[in-house]
Amino acid sequence: MSITVRRATVQDAAAYARIMGDPGVYPGLMQMPYTNEELWRARLADNSTPGTLDLHLVAELDGALVGTAGLHPAGVSQRRRHALTIGISVLTETQGRGVGSALMAALCDYSDHWVGALRLELSVYTDNTRAIGLYQKFGFVIEGTMRGYAMRAGQFTDTHAMARFHPNPPRIAVPPL
Repeated sequence: MSITVRRATVQDAAAYARIMGDPGVYPGLMQMPYTNEELWRARLADNSTPGTLDLHLVAELDGALVGTAGLHPAGVSQRRRHALTIGISVLTETQGRGVGSALMAALCDYSDHWVGALRLELSVYTDNTRAIGLYQKFGFVIEGTMRGYAMRAGQFTDTHAMARFHPNPPRIAVPPL
């Protein structure tokens, strides 16, 4: 079993639509059902514009694309530049095989060593115990619970706000005088 993580391309749009449209996946995401390849082709094309801060990654398991992950600015406010949000999805039949961990490791590495973000944030449904366990494995903690945060299958559903701080924030070494 070999897992490869790489940057997503427009050619991955069909796989994104397949993963995000998986009935075992989209109820756990903030995505809407009935996605399609054209929607993902447009999103991924926008991502290749120079200066775009979003990072879209995919995971391949033995050559098949089975997972996606994204790292995005937390908002447009200059005062939130230190924070990024993440999203992750893994095909139902490949969950529990290390794909999520490989994607999370890549997101954390990119954030910590190449962007220098202080804070990673996410929201997760309170009943998604597998995802919560994955996030905790990478240092995320629950900061609060948001009641009735999102509509899912006709019901308002609670989510946890989780965050992870950079384990060793970058600093400039000051030489002795």
